[in-house]
Parts: sequence; C-alpha cells; structure tokens
Amino acid sequence: MATYEFHKTVTAMRSSLRPYAIKLTQDSNNADDLLQDTILKALANEDKFKHNTNLRAWMLVIMRNIFINNYRKKARQKTVLDNSDTNYLLNNSKTVDNKAITNFVMEDIYKAIKVIPQKLQHPILMIAEGFKYQEIATQLDIPVGTAKSRVFMARKQLQKSLSIYR
Repeated sequence: MATYEFHKTVTAMRSSLRPYAIKLTQDSNNADDLLQDTILKALANEDKFKHNTNLRAWMLVIMRNIFINNYRKKARQKTVLDNSDTNYLLNNSKTVDNKAITNFVMEDIYKAIKVIPQKLQHPILMIAEGFKYQEIATQLDIPVGTAKSRVFMARKQLQKSLSIYR
C-alpha cells in the first residue's frame, strides 16, 4: 500500500473508530482527542504496519494503548511524594483549590442541617460520623427501619437545600 493510499485509508477510518473512542473515554470531546492522537500515531508509524493485515484492528490497539497511557499519566500526576522519613506515596485524588471555598460550602451544609427537623438531624449527623443504622437505632431507641427512613428523608432534604452544588 502506497503512502498516499495508507494516509487516505487511515483518515477514512475516523467514523468507524469513533464509537470505540467514546466507549473508552465516556466523553465526546475526549473521544475526539483520542481519535486524533490515534490517527496521528498511526500515520507516524506507517512503517510498523504489516500490509495485508487488519488495519482497523491495528488502529484499535493503538487507540487502546494511548488511552491506557493517558490514564496512567493522569494517575501519576495525582500522586504526591510525602517528604517525611518514610516517604509514603499519597493519592491526592481529592484536592481543594481554595480553603475559603471549602469553608463556605461547610457553612452551607451546617445551615442546611439546622433547617431540617430535629428528628432527622440526629440520624444524619450520626451517619456522617460513621455510625451504622443499627447503632443509630439503638442510641435513639427507634426501629432500624425508622432510622433508615429518617436518614433517607434527611438526605433528600439536604439534596434539595444544597442543589446549587450539583
């Protein structure tokens, strides 16, 4: 296959490769980026393609490998090194850009909890502290089903009150 034909065939496969890119990335914009990277890598590595083999399969492997490499790269970027004597690697997946924003959010959460009825406040606060439904039921002297129901109702009211954060 001549270089011109190869380039034409590779770029023509764009539409047939896009569904797989969307499946991998779960996002249309990221899928387009992945697809573009795949085509560029395939064109750059034309000499490694064995003619009379399945070009689409070769490109799908390239796409999968690019996706995996990008995923690993992002995972490494979220890992920071602790400078203590033990040098533990910490996963920094949840970072906060600004403490003031966190304080505002926490204030809103506490205000929302204060607004819900008293009988719903205790169970939701206990869940937040890590208590199990059975422990909540025992401490509040209510059935387990009632504890679950109150936590559910409290969550629904908090979701409604804090819908701005969705």
